[in-house]
Amino acid sequence: MAERETLQVEKPADNAVAEDIWVKCPSCKEIAFRKEVERNLNVCGKCGHHYRLTLSQRLSITADRGSWHELFADIAIGDPLEFVDSKPYPGRLAAARKSAGRNDAVVVGTATVKEHPVALAIMDFEFMGGSMGVVVGEKIARVFDHALANSLPVVLFAASGGARMQEGALSLMQMAKVSSVIARMRDARLPYISVLCDPTTGGVAASFAMLGDLNISEPGALIGFAGRRVTKQTTGEDLPTDFQRAEFLLAHGMLDAIVPRGQMRATLARLLTMLHHASPKVAPPRARASARAKK
Repeated sequence: MAERETLQVEKPADNAVAEDIWVKCPSCKEIAFRKEVERNLNVCGKCGHHYRLTLSQRLSITADRGSWHELFADIAIGDPLEFVDSKPYPGRLAAARKSAGRNDAVVVGTATVKEHPVALAIMDFEFMGGSMGVVVGEKIARVFDHALANSLPVVLFAASGGARMQEGALSLMQMAKVSSVIARMRDARLPYISVLCDPTTGGVAASFAMLGDLNISEPGALIGFAGRRVTKQTTGEDLPTDFQRAEFLLAHGMLDAIVPRGQMRATLARLLTMLHHASPKVAPPRARASARAKK
């Protein structure tokens, strides 16, 4: 099975061209113009390999133009554990923030998807591997709370290597925190659609990414808890070549559907329409509280 990876640049041998105008598909090895691949939503035109998207790319092909409104953008964290590996955590965090132009590995807000109002969360794998720390957990929990208060469905695009080791147990606590607010969404009969992108692993896969009312994925996405090598060492068994790929999970009942990127937006709109008609018309919690007070 070909390795899933980001766009790789194929430069001429003499390095005469300064711009990165070529990309090489890691699956079929086809070389194509970068602009052509980007016009195809970063999907290989020959074999259908889905390249990883940046957060801005994902947002631009999902939300209706002009509908995006970011929430809780200023939430940030310092260095609660004073963690140091090859370099101190504040240095790693500062470099990631400078490169990404945002505080952490997720953005949350409201938008419309083909005119369907949603609360939207998109994880950024380029920010420290999309790792889940306190800020990621807090922002996702808050956007679910916002959805509850305003009777909105939630669409979440997960892309993460798992819990952030530099925040230790504080990171692991986010699994329970987000899972608990998802349970309240379910009690309120508000839809939650989880879209698992490449890769979705570790504590993110073991918690909110797999708790959607519908769990869907892009083709070929790597999805799982422990890595392939660790799983093989633990079980002592040879694993299928497609182990932990989206197609394997779908065949074993862990996903509801695999949706190619070009069909994702239209599919989300159809699902939101279906779930809207299936859900009871429940007033937002604040409106219900106000009605009770008037009585």
